[in-house]
Amino acid sequence: MNDLAALNPMQREAVLQTEGPVLVLAGAGSGKTRALTHRIAFLVEEKGVKPWNILAITFTNKAAGEMRERVDGLVEHGADSVWVSTFHSLCVRILRRFIENIGYESGFSIYDTDDQKSLMKQIFKSTDTNSKYIKERGVLGVISSAKNELVTPEEFLLNARATGDFRQQKIAELYVEYQKQLKKNNALDFDDLLVKTVELFEAKKEILDYYQERFRYIMVDEYQDTNTVQFKLVSLLAEKYKNICVVGDDDQSIYSFRGANIRNILNFEHVFPGAKVIRLEQNYRSTKTILDAANDVIRNNTERKEKRLWTENETGGPVRLKIFDTAYDEAEGIVKDIVECGGSWRDYAVLYRTNAQSRLLEERCIAHNVPYRLVGGVNFYQRKEIKDILAYLKTIANGRDDLAVQRIINVPKRGIGAATVTKLTVFASVNGMSFYDVLLRIGGVAGIGRASAKIDAFTDEIGRFKRLLREETPIADLIREIVDSTGYKEELLEEGEIEANARLENIDELINKAAAYWEDADEPTLDGFLEEVALVADIDAMDDSEERVVLMTLHSAKGLEFPNVYVSGLEEGLFPSSMALSEDENAIEEERRLCYVGITRAKKRLMLTAARQRMVRGETRFSRTSRFMDEISEELLSREQQKDSVFARAKKPGGISFDESGLPWGRPEGMSVFGSKPSSYDMAKKPVKSQAGAAKPAFGKSFTVQKADSLDYGEGDKVLHSRFGEGIVKKIADGGKDYEVTVEFERVGVRKMFASFANLKKV
Repeated sequence: MNDLAALNPMQREAVLQTEGPVLVLAGAGSGKTRALTHRIAFLVEEKGVKPWNILAITFTNKAAGEMRERVDGLVEHGADSVWVSTFHSLCVRILRRFIENIGYESGFSIYDTDDQKSLMKQIFKSTDTNSKYIKERGVLGVISSAKNELVTPEEFLLNARATGDFRQQKIAELYVEYQKQLKKNNALDFDDLLVKTVELFEAKKEILDYYQERFRYIMVDEYQDTNTVQFKLVSLLAEKYKNICVVGDDDQSIYSFRGANIRNILNFEHVFPGAKVIRLEQNYRSTKTILDAANDVIRNNTERKEKRLWTENETGGPVRLKIFDTAYDEAEGIVKDIVECGGSWRDYAVLYRTNAQSRLLEERCIAHNVPYRLVGGVNFYQRKEIKDILAYLKTIANGRDDLAVQRIINVPKRGIGAATVTKLTVFASVNGMSFYDVLLRIGGVAGIGRASAKIDAFTDEIGRFKRLLREETPIADLIREIVDSTGYKEELLEEGEIEANARLENIDELINKAAAYWEDADEPTLDGFLEEVALVADIDAMDDSEERVVLMTLHSAKGLEFPNVYVSGLEEGLFPSSMALSEDENAIEEERRLCYVGITRAKKRLMLTAARQRMVRGETRFSRTSRFMDEISEELLSREQQKDSVFARAKKPGGISFDESGLPWGRPEGMSVFGSKPSSYDMAKKPVKSQAGAAKPAFGKSFTVQKADSLDYGEGDKVLHSRFGEGIVKKIADGGKDYEVTVEFERVGVRKMFASFANLKKV
């Protein structure tokens, strides 16, 4: 039942504005999914639009599942004909049907990040590329960025040659070879799923026209996270009827490192002239205090569309701000606070900027017997035994997938060694054959010897599995047959009972997944099963009902909500990150958006925490508390200080002077205050143990700051530092107690420091 009376006025406007381009600016917790699903129901039940003419796109399977469930509850007839899909799932469905038009077979494999790394390692080896100078992961990152911007290997190579940059030319050559090998293996990586769909639409106008007619009404959720290729895909689909409704929040655009382009949402009205803009600003999630804190932070950004969240919820308690001495103390304090507050474990989430911060939190959870779930650990489908079984299934489905075949040819051990595999790989390359085709014709390959019979046995086994598949054997039974008949289970048991049981339990879980897929899918196929497991994300597998505290990065937390939230590590150099501090203001603005996302995850209680000192790469770093804390109005905060801290003791006569945020002003020359690598110095070389066992610096001599009336250098001047050498002054800010000077040094890159200690000399 589509009851519009249940919507607020702005949500109703978003539902009723069905024709033409529409931009819905949906603040955090503003009920955007409710508005989207009611819009779909309104189109079907009130406007008479056929359900199959509606496409709703979102970013995660979890979000798509939630939307599908709500649509089914609102639309009485034909709800299952509405396409509710992620970008990647949409593209897979299109490509399975039409990819043969651009030279691939419909049974293509989908390569995950591990597969990509394996393929790139092979390419490095075959091209004699030195991984000491160019890293596989770095090359794959550049290739991904190029694909996101729809730059082909050939275009990338031409551009690289034009610049004369040897490194770029080498990466371009690797890009060309990487794409060539993917094609040979009849495989696509995740970026290709979108790129090849755009390529298909541009090459075959009749196919594009078919989908434009099919999808006359298009809705895109989380539009602020779209990249160039996703923007192009949506634009192509919508260019005929222009009935496109995008929903998003520029204040939550936090994925530029994945290629997301905030300009897509900021420039929507320019790209789609006459677009209607609707703002959803009423928040249903958080208390007034939490929302006011979020608004205080985000209003400091300049690249945004004006909006201010408000709520009819209770005012709630103040935002707690607690500064700890060390990262150890911070983790201990957070976990103890969770224990003391009580209630259901699943009502708590601890968010952090980097994965490395989880270690101390995990240790303290274990120490206090607090059950936790770490989001962002090893994905289920990345575990060795699961990858092995999936490689068997990929070989059965797509014999051209060389990576899959090479992974299992000697798993379990069959006496087919690496030297034999290398010979076969070379033979396949020279003769333009797939690796599996060479195995089928092993008699024609010289120098294989006794391994030939073992290879025949392997291909006979794969042939038998293929026959079972043709006989419509359920995938769960096929997996059981693979595990039992190949000797895989016996080999696992030889590793030891505990290890084997854990791995076999994982395989049993894969069998459960296969059985559920076989039962739920309308037309279950092995290709369909493989694409479903390939497209699953770690966050999709998160069980909301699991009675555990959630530990996760801020990036992983977007779209989620919890009654009690802790945002940890709010220190300059960590959050905002040192990389953002060394870049332009756009990078700082994205970090601020990330902080806004963290704050708006909280429903009832929010604690912000920081540590004055933190061990990074084996060295102790001192940091100011994050600028984002300073942006929150004092009346919203309850400031708490760690009692009997080493920093409080240091303020006694003979100790180091600290400012109100805990920054040690008595820092030796050249020691960065923003998380850059500090210089070691005699008085703090020897740590002493506190009663808690954490290392505490032994402070001695007292320093004070003498702020100069003015500086004899300015922005743009070349200066000399006694340790870092020559550099250019990029920025000078009056920090109150001293000038904060940003310098880009030739040898060590960007550093931020206080003028009194830097002692810079104009050159």
